[in-house]
Amino acid sequence: MSPSVYRLNPGLARLDGRLPGDRPFLSSHDVYQSMPKAHPTVFVGMSGGVDSSVAAALLKQQGYEVVGVFMKNWSEDVPGGFCNAEADFADVRAVCQHLDIPYYTFNFEAEYKQRVLSYFFSEYKAGRTPNPDVMCNKEIKFELFLKKALSLGADYIATGHYAQKVEKDGRHQMLKGNDPIKDQTYFLYNLTQAQLSKTLFPVGKYPKKQVRALAKKFKLPTATKKDSQGICFIGPVDVREFLKTVLKVKPGQIVDQEGKVLGRHEGAWFYTIGQRRVEGLAGQPEPLYVVSTDIQRNLVVVGPDSATYAKGVILDKLHLVDPQSKPSNRLEAKPRYGPDIYPGQLHQKNRQWQFIFDTPQRALTPGQSLVIYDKKICLGGGVIQSVIK
Repeated sequence: MSPSVYRLNPGLARLDGRLPGDRPFLSSHDVYQSMPKAHPTVFVGMSGGVDSSVAAALLKQQGYEVVGVFMKNWSEDVPGGFCNAEADFADVRAVCQHLDIPYYTFNFEAEYKQRVLSYFFSEYKAGRTPNPDVMCNKEIKFELFLKKALSLGADYIATGHYAQKVEKDGRHQMLKGNDPIKDQTYFLYNLTQAQLSKTLFPVGKYPKKQVRALAKKFKLPTATKKDSQGICFIGPVDVREFLKTVLKVKPGQIVDQEGKVLGRHEGAWFYTIGQRRVEGLAGQPEPLYVVSTDIQRNLVVVGPDSATYAKGVILDKLHLVDPQSKPSNRLEAKPRYGPDIYPGQLHQKNRQWQFIFDTPQRALTPGQSLVIYDKKICLGGGVIQSVIK
């Protein structure tokens, strides 16, 4: 006998949050029938953007039982920005009603603050530059969302990420998205075999232009919506002003590489390696960039752009998407999100993982992730602990 699944009323929005007019998630009167499960059920993480909207439409077209889920992780206005949660959920609701699928909100606000934002602030306080989108995927989307979806009867989750996966000999590999500009495997390198086995990436094989065309073909309400920018789930913000809500102003000196004082700053933790706009520094004949920061002495060290280059990095630890894989020495790596990728060698030295680039790279930054590839395969990566000059 086929397993049973709750058949849900697609015309109602049920929320485990506090958006206006919404009711608690999956209350007993929302379930109108328990019936045999004819097709796999996919809970789609929907942000209100075009990519996740198209992901839901494609999965429905392919015959899956699709449930839209809006993750409500943030609901406060921030300095230099504003919270888009209500508007984004309105777009999710419009898309799901158009597709005639049920839709919900999972409320992870407390967990987001604890697992993502606390990490974000503590890393800056320690003088590192974190990537909150990487942590959000690790802790929220592919941990909490996945577990909750499976507990409610989902066979899979899906997202609008530009990534792909293949299964070979019972093992799962994560591949770059076919659009090199939009490829998002950089943010997903912490995925495990168990998580990949339960995850679908419906838009990963398409270029962004075609995803837009599909949105128009499906007549989705989000077809012309602009892509979101800024911190995951928070949106566009002034990062320095946001940091100031927790990290207070702490005046100190800006110095050159010989220690000569060139200016004053508001706190070394507000600066990152490679940064050109150095507030508190003016009147210099040549452009100067942040070369390093010293949190203990509250110093910001600046120099020419050439001084920001380093030949490699030491990783805090190395995560492999498939722990059974055996990476070759000759690989490529991304030290930051974007299409640029650089060849080099991965090896262990003194029980530490190092990646040495063939040619020195600019602004290798502690706290950022280094993600490693073997051609199209994303092997995994780690957080940069320190740089090798």
